[in-house]
Amino acid sequence: MSRLPVRNGGDDVLCLFLEPYGDVFWLKPGDEFTVLPGEGVPDPQFTVEMVKHRLIVWVFEGGDPAKVVVDCTVVDSGGNELPEGHQWPDGRSPY
Repeated sequence: MSRLPVRNGGDDVLCLFLEPYGDVFWLKPGDEFTVLPGEGVPDPQFTVEMVKHRLIVWVFEGGDPAKVVVDCTVVDSGGNELPEGHQWPDGRSPY
């Protein structure tokens, strides 16, 4: 199964921003999360863009930009599924 591990190696929180719905997950320094596409997605491919304290992730079926994968799960290093907005720091915006 394809997966995208994401680790915050910085000293500030990092926003993992999943498109197309804009779901956000906040990584504290040292945190590692993994983005998993839904079951049965053939050949999922990830596109990642870094924009000031944000990692924006798109998942495409077979790399086709017309086939955006909308069913994704984010898990922590222990394999626990994380809810959207996980660890959202007070006063911080993902934008």
